[in-house]
Amino acid sequence: MIQPDTTLLLGFPDYAPQARALAVALGAPYAEIEVHRFPDGESRLRLPGRLPPRVILCRSLDDPNAKLVELLIAAATARELGARELTLVAPYLCYMRQDIAFNPGEAVSQRIVGRWLADHFDGVISVDPHLHRVPDLVTAVPAARTLSLSAAPLLGEFAARNFDRPLLLGPDEESAPWVEAAARAGGLQGAVAHKERHGDRSVAIRLPDVEVRDRVVVLIDDIASTGRTLACAAGLLYARGAVAVHALVTHALFDPDAERQLREAGVRSLHSTDSIAHPSNAIALSGLLAGGCAEICARTAEET
Repeated sequence: MIQPDTTLLLGFPDYAPQARALAVALGAPYAEIEVHRFPDGESRLRLPGRLPPRVILCRSLDDPNAKLVELLIAAATARELGARELTLVAPYLCYMRQDIAFNPGEAVSQRIVGRWLADHFDGVISVDPHLHRVPDLVTAVPAARTLSLSAAPLLGEFAARNFDRPLLLGPDEESAPWVEAAARAGGLQGAVAHKERHGDRSVAIRLPDVEVRDRVVVLIDDIASTGRTLACAAGLLYARGAVAVHALVTHALFDPDAERQLREAGVRSLHSTDSIAHPSNAIALSGLLAGGCAEICARTAEET
């Protein structure tokens, strides 16, 4: 249970609307960290002069390198100012994709960044983190309390409300449990394709043996960056007779060319959660994240 008199939610300017929405959902006070960047790229941070025992830091970690340094500064300063229990809410959690050394000499950044976060935060909450070769979030981020939430049910419910009995299609076999959860939440049919990745910008898709002719298909994915996977799948679906293809993603990590590719592939609409600020944001995560914060607080109380 969140106690407003002993809890403060701290946000950063680049993620302020989402952090404020989470504070409202929690019924907790909100304050914003002031960030000044010097011409050489260094950051000067200013937090409230005194902090309560429990502090929740909310910031998504897209474009992560500068943000990670600022998190280090903010976490250390929060401890100095009175925070005893420090929780990070990072709807998008960076550096989770490099979970093994694919080539000799490569850094396993998931392990390195995960341990770094665990050293500075008592709890870490994220949404659909990229954990394809590790069993759970605590393996990647060995903090005292971790929580991996899924936006899949929210995407399924959104699809059911906004499209005419669509087929939900995931891009690969790894997405099967996620697609199943979305389809179950929306009362929809789900299926998954097969994907072979040949590089950052080269993928091959094989559609499943499911009828798509004259159907609306909604592509759903946890992360979309170049848009190549979604665009490739859309082209194959139209070739099979799909009447319309739409896309829903949790994390809109789109590069500047991605949306053009999707439009040219015939993707009629693109919607995302607000885990990363983007014009496609249509699904708020504040309620989901508030439930996660309450769970972490309850686990803390049980352990103490």
